Amino acid sequence: MKILLKGASTLDPTRKKIEKRDLLIEGSRILYIAPNIQADDVQEVNVAGTIITPGLIDIHVHLREPGREDKETIETGAKAALAGGFTTVACMPNTNPVNDTLSVTNYILTQAQKAGQAKVLPIGAISKGLLGKEMSEIGELVSGGVVGISDDGRTVMNSELLRRALEYCHMFDIPVMEHAEDENLVGKGVMNEGMTSTVIGLPAHPGIAEDIIIDRDVRLAEYTSSHIHICHVSRKKSLEIIRLAKQRGINVTCEVTPHHLTLTDECVASYDTNFKMAPPLRLKEDIDALIEGLNDGTIEAIASDHAPHTSHEKDLEFTEAPFGVIGLETTLPVILTELVATKRLSLEKMIHCLTVGPSKVLHRTPPSLEEGAIADLSVLDLAYEFSIDPNTFFSKSRNTPFIGKKVKGCCVMAIVDGQIRYRHPHWTPGT
Repeated sequence: MKILLKGASTLDPTRKKIEKRDLLIEGSRILYIAPNIQADDVQEVNVAGTIITPGLIDIHVHLREPGREDKETIETGAKAALAGGFTTVACMPNTNPVNDTLSVTNYILTQAQKAGQAKVLPIGAISKGLLGKEMSEIGELVSGGVVGISDDGRTVMNSELLRRALEYCHMFDIPVMEHAEDENLVGKGVMNEGMTSTVIGLPAHPGIAEDIIIDRDVRLAEYTSSHIHICHVSRKKSLEIIRLAKQRGINVTCEVTPHHLTLTDECVASYDTNFKMAPPLRLKEDIDALIEGLNDGTIEAIASDHAPHTSHEKDLEFTEAPFGVIGLETTLPVILTELVATKRLSLEKMIHCLTVGPSKVLHRTPPSLEEGAIADLSVLDLAYEFSIDPNTFFSKSRNTPFIGKKVKGCCVMAIVDGQIRYRHPHWTPGT
């Protein structure tokens, strides 16, 4: 049965404009796009007042399976992704066991296929066991389907190991995705070093811990003529290093999270562990620089860094609670509310950073709304208002810093391979 989406506008980041067009799907592909399509023998879906975009892509999530299914499973994480508008997610390897072998990669892909929700792309480990000592069998992981390698959550402190990983990944045309924090400088720090940490008395680590690793990484990328991707960049000075590296022709890309774009270290004064993440929340000047980095193209992608934890883990004292917050179901509404509605970021640029940019990082063909393209689609209602309530999430975890936040705009429908796999339970067209 063909599906006809009626009454919407389309935003194709490759065309860079919003157009009033219907969209006809046959099988797994877009058959026809034009104003006011009339067709027989179709399932007509009224999506009046919405904007259809290529399916959003999140290149940085933690699905916790295998090993910590109490926090998240591939199925619940993939459902949360669809509710957030993401039809494709790339999952980090810090599972138990670590995704450093073909068997774990195969398991993740099998579980994702069984779930039948968002598409899941595995990221393999740089080092065996994430121990930073011995390189994983990268060729084997690539043959199994990994689209990048990372020791995310840990920094590769051994520069020789990172150099060899970059050289191997250059041969296989995949990125090395680095968590950039000098572990020796970070120490036992739990928040950004600055005025707020001094006032509230929590152990802190200096922002230069991020700068130093990024500077090393881009130099290694230049030396090896390889692609380094910096995960969750959080500082103005870090971004300056990346910008200068790009100007020198170094193959470096980076991503930014919604929490680093909207929250400062002053939030930590509440001692709420939902504001504890790595890298930590920074200063307003860093937020301003990161938004500028999105607008000028220095930052390719917005990524959630979805990091689920159980309530009893996050209920510990701030120094003892784990780092990380969830974000699959809040990224889109938070960015729409805080950046797009305030005109600090255009809608077109936001969609670019959630589709084309992530594809560039993973060396994949950018999604588009062209006839014949795979019908992975996100349907957005920019006017839908609600308050963020984690009790309504598909994710198994609730550790969000945006509890109770009033937002405007969300995903109301997600289509994967031509199949409607998510519908917002409370949305009706034109409301």
